[in-house]
Amino acid sequence: MTPNHAAATLLYVEDDALTREMVRTALSEAGFDVVIAEDGARALAIIDASEHAFRGLVTDVNLGRGPDGWQVARHAREQLDALPVVYVSGDSGHEWASKGVPHSTLVAKPFAPAQIVVALAMLMNSSDTPT
Repeated sequence: MTPNHAAATLLYVEDDALTREMVRTALSEAGFDVVIAEDGARALAIIDASEHAFRGLVTDVNLGRGPDGWQVARHAREQLDALPVVYVSGDSGHEWASKGVPHSTLVAKPFAPAQIVVALAMLMNSSDTPT
């Protein structure tokens, strides 16, 4: 199933190469254009460069040294206040209520790549719904 946002550009932040490729492939096959950042510092630089009109952010929470996924999402929201955010975490899910941005969701590891696609599409569709 392809989301309604077939041309949407996403920022995907993941420090693990195998996970990064698996999810990138799933997002691309779902019709998204994917910009990759291997760590939080690179993600912040991409966001600040404003070369892309991002329609969504998928970020691992634990990104090694430097900014974590919570910080990346907050920074992205300073630029795009309604940006849908999907967090991915194996051990930080309990922090989502206090550290996650509004209009976000968390997908726990281990996960199937399709879970990321569905979570993102649901957030994007709900943000397009008139209130």
